[in-house]
Amino acid sequence: MVSDREYAVGKGRPPQHTRFRKGQSGNPTGRRKGSLNMATLLERALNERVAVTENGKRKTITKLEAMLKQLANKAASGDTRVIRLLIPLAETFLASSDSAARNDAATPAPLPSAADRKARALETARILKEIGYLDDAVVGAPETQAERAESPENRKE
Repeated sequence: MVSDREYAVGKGRPPQHTRFRKGQSGNPTGRRKGSLNMATLLERALNERVAVTENGKRKTITKLEAMLKQLANKAASGDTRVIRLLIPLAETFLASSDSAARNDAATPAPLPSAADRKARALETARILKEIGYLDDAVVGAPETQAERAESPENRKE
């Protein structure tokens, strides 16, 4: 056994006086118990209920439902930016619910491919950038020639 005086400090061998003491955590404050991640916070925020007046009647709906109603109303009034944002959402969610309603069996609807999801996400980000909700740094062009070929503008279907 090497005594304290003979201990060689070096790579992977920190000075003994700076090492963690037995029973002491290396991150004493750590993550607070009960702190929530982004997905949970977003879900809670969108599921909060708000009071709205619809057709002269007051009722409570979730914030997500209110947002979707506002999007649908703006699209119906002819806002082309909202229409371009809403159509991919409708295709994604309504197509899967329509196919599920048509099928008697409990077979799940096929999920879009990774390329389709990426193309749809890029298109949504581009629209949000046009509206002014995103910075230029967030929306990037496809990096490779293969990804450019898979983009919705170049797809031959």
